[in-house]
Amino acid sequence: KLYLNIPGANLRPALAIYDAISELKADGVKIATTNIALCAGMGSLIAGAGTKGMRYSLPNARFLLQKTGMDQVFRGQATDIALEVRNVKKWNELMNEEISRVTGQSLERIDNDLKRDFYLSSEEAVRYGLIDEVLLPMPGKRTPPSDVVDLGSFQSGSEQKYQGESPSPTEQQQPGAPNQGMFSNGDDDDGPKIAKG
Repeated sequence: KLYLNIPGANLRPALAIYDAISELKADGVKIATTNIALCAGMGSLIAGAGTKGMRYSLPNARFLLQKTGMDQVFRGQATDIALEVRNVKKWNELMNEEISRVTGQSLERIDNDLKRDFYLSSEEAVRYGLIDEVLLPMPGKRTPPSDVVDLGSFQSGSEQKYQGESPSPTEQQQPGAPNQGMFSNGDDDDGPKIAKG
């Protein structure tokens, strides 16, 4: 089970995850994916890469399909930049083919939809074929526990005091007695004494 919240991802690391999921599915492993908040860019492809019938989303989660870009700012000669742009175009075409394969949509529709950022709600992602089901709360399924959860008790050697409060008569320091604590005189010891009004 993969629970996803991917507000964006670099192409190559995301493809490594996508390839690992694909390899596991080829070996017969069933992979459930659940978008819990936002799956943007390559995150949407990873959400759709799960086993058919096991690709989920929470009701208020969103998907953003978009073209890939450069992982970082690219500098160099004009010919090098042209090579990088050509490479990005090639990867966009390959990603569109993968999105088409995952969703069942035609390549022409994918190309058209990804001309701009393409947002999908959970319900729209089901209709688009990116996921299979929106997980809805089941009112009768979750009942409150019958036992009270005991977190233990908080114990202290003395009554809780807040800065500025006077100590109780039993805790007041006797003249000549050693200082019994940082706050026993009503002020802290880490700086100059502050006159309190």
